[in-house]
Amino acid sequence: MTNTEFELGGINHLALVSSDMKQTIDFYSGVLGMPLIKTLDLPNGMGQHFFFDCGGGDCVAFFWFPDAPDAVPGVSAPRTRPEQGEMLSAVGSMNHVAFHVPVEKFEDYRRRLKEKGVAVSPILNHDDSAFGVSRDMYDGVFVRSFYFQDPDGILLEFACWTRTFTGSDVSHEPKTSADRTVATDRRTATKEQQHAASA
Repeated sequence: MTNTEFELGGINHLALVSSDMKQTIDFYSGVLGMPLIKTLDLPNGMGQHFFFDCGGGDCVAFFWFPDAPDAVPGVSAPRTRPEQGEMLSAVGSMNHVAFHVPVEKFEDYRRRLKEKGVAVSPILNHDDSAFGVSRDMYDGVFVRSFYFQDPDGILLEFACWTRTFTGSDVSHEPKTSADRTVATDRRTATKEQQHAASA
């Protein structure tokens, strides 16, 4: 399948927010080995914007703002890694960043991160089963991955595709905002709280 509207070449960059740019460089360049390729001081003391080469012509970038609000786990990003029971983050948040790695180096990369002191999840063999993950590798697995977090708690993933997708891989009816019953209850409660506070 190809895009018939726009010729897109992938992700130019994904911009995240760091609490400590030095710590971010230590992790993304020092631990993950991504070259730091561009640094900017924003005008009027607004902060900084740094770019790391994450391969394939793509970048992961970070802003540092002196007055950025603190992260709110479970809102701005998941509280923990998926195998620890948490995938939830707010609408409009950046849930996680998955970096593509070669399938033949996948298990070695997990071992190497562990040796560098990074806490990593078990390997997840993602499939179309009811649970979505298989303990074993088999033909139905479409991607293998594991998760870890950066110093700010940003959820990261190393992933490798294991098969080619076909038309049968697009078979689910998309959910709508009307399906968000819990979220709707929360929004209603929040609006009531705001109304009571302004009264």
